[in-house]
Amino acid sequence: MGLEVVIAQDFEDMSEEAANIIIPKIREATIYEQVEFNVGLATGSSPIGLYKRIIERQKEFDATRVASWNLDEYIGLPGETLTERIIHPQSYAFFMIQNLFGRLSPPFAKTHIPRGAEIDQRKLVDALKEGIDRGYVHLEGNDKGKAVVVLPSCNDKYLRWIRDELLDSYLHSIRDAGGIDYWIVGVGENGHIGFHESGIPLHHQILLVKLDDNTIYNAVKDGHFPNREDAPQYAISMGAGGIFGHSRNILLLASGGRKAECISKSLLGQATSEVPISGLYTYAQNGGNVTYVLDEDAAKGILGRDALLNKKGIAIKDLRLKYA
Repeated sequence: MGLEVVIAQDFEDMSEEAANIIIPKIREATIYEQVEFNVGLATGSSPIGLYKRIIERQKEFDATRVASWNLDEYIGLPGETLTERIIHPQSYAFFMIQNLFGRLSPPFAKTHIPRGAEIDQRKLVDALKEGIDRGYVHLEGNDKGKAVVVLPSCNDKYLRWIRDELLDSYLHSIRDAGGIDYWIVGVGENGHIGFHESGIPLHHQILLVKLDDNTIYNAVKDGHFPNREDAPQYAISMGAGGIFGHSRNILLLASGGRKAECISKSLLGQATSEVPISGLYTYAQNGGNVTYVLDEDAAKGILGRDALLNKKGIAIKDLRLKYA
């Protein structure tokens, strides 16, 4: 088992520590061993500082030996055409181009992003309604965020295309590449990882997901969309089961007090679908390596709990001590 929690003073220190963890691993694989390095990537505010440092330090590794897979992508972004949806400022494809892919020279050898922009949300909603009525689609989850399960009995071509060509093929591309060497993930305030929403069973490897009201609310509140009506209602996402099952190392970044409660629950409590990142403890017990890199605000729920964490086999590295 390997689970370490690193507590940084602030966002910049968190980002620097994350860079000092991941960049040497990429350098070791691509320069010294001259093999491909497969990295999983997240979007959102948490990894931006890390991506900035990867760009600044790109001469330390061989980007042409790096392949990347992203966690998730929205379905239902504004735009009548595929191109309009892909280049929408809130698409995760656009985010990655702006914050990493488009600023690397040379670029990564391969980049993969779930093809959520190819799905017409209106057509999807109509197909799902009929599928639920006919019994070949069912929803899983304890809250309003749901995994949309398209059963083998489904005879709707559109839903079968989504399941087979967009979901299963993405997962197969990771398997065919030999899995992910390091997956960089963030966390939502309810403990969701990617768009694996709170309450969705942890075994799901890849998801067509109906987004939770809280996820949509925060996307509007944080200024990503003007109102709920314009915000996407669905997404494609790696599920917790897929992240845990196909990754050798996981690096979780969390910044801000909004994340503190779910961080403490994931480390001090039991694994539960209500806090999807809580599955990271089980993942570590089963041989995976996990590093949480937190700023002080995100770590508030575990500060002073070192003895309990150590009893659970969780190592603590407090970077704030160098400022004491």
